[in-house]
Amino acid sequence: MAPLTVRGVLSLLNVLFVFISGVDFMRFVSFGPIYHNITGETTLCQDFIPWSVALRDRYVQTSLFVDLGLLTLLMVQHSLFAWSSVKQALRLVFGPLNRTVYCFTTALALQILMRCWQPVTGVPCLWSVRHAPWSIWLPLLCFTLHFLCWATIFSTLLLFDFPELLGFKQIYYECFGVENPPSSGTSHSQQHLSHYGPPVILQLIVVLWLLPALSLDRLLMAGILTTYLILGHSADEHDLAYFWSQFNIKMSLFSEPHQGSDDANHKN
Repeated sequence: MAPLTVRGVLSLLNVLFVFISGVDFMRFVSFGPIYHNITGETTLCQDFIPWSVALRDRYVQTSLFVDLGLLTLLMVQHSLFAWSSVKQALRLVFGPLNRTVYCFTTALALQILMRCWQPVTGVPCLWSVRHAPWSIWLPLLCFTLHFLCWATIFSTLLLFDFPELLGFKQIYYECFGVENPPSSGTSHSQQHLSHYGPPVILQLIVVLWLLPALSLDRLLMAGILTTYLILGHSADEHDLAYFWSQFNIKMSLFSEPHQGSDDANHKN
């Protein structure tokens, strides 16, 4: 029982680590840059430096190279763990912890990217709004749209079975000796999670590109991740069927109390 308890604790800690990494990523990619643009705390651009001079700067070249390596690390991790042979190896080595290992390595790759990212501030911005009234209104508009995009992404992800996708439900089943129900279908839910669908991809693209000021390192991030999202994700009829079934399950949870109260009223 002790090894199972340790696995349960590790799974819970992993859920916390994934949640913190997700919040950090929202701050890093979305609300942080907008906040710095509103307050002027960070100088993103040096518009007086010509591009021909800026691109020959050794610091700029090194920063772009490091950022490119961090993005490559994230994409390689995500693509490597999507291979069926790697998934099978994880199941053989880690057993029910295989999904926990995947989520942990994904969050770790995000943390490495955020902690080691090198801002490129010694070059002009691709665009930058600095004149009133747009210097005030555009950041507020970006903040509102980013908030709506993240709310849409979060509401879409709520259709998935979160404990299963984070690997906690598998440990729960093993600890209590409960058979994993066929309807849960971890492999199916993971497959559909990899196909976020056009709506969520669109929200991520808006978050990546819609900023009051677009620096060179942000252009690198937005361009590479946008290309990866478009080429690596697509939805099919099976994904739509899964979304619809999960939506019906979530809606039934809200309708059951009302049905119970109606039955009680009829009996009275």
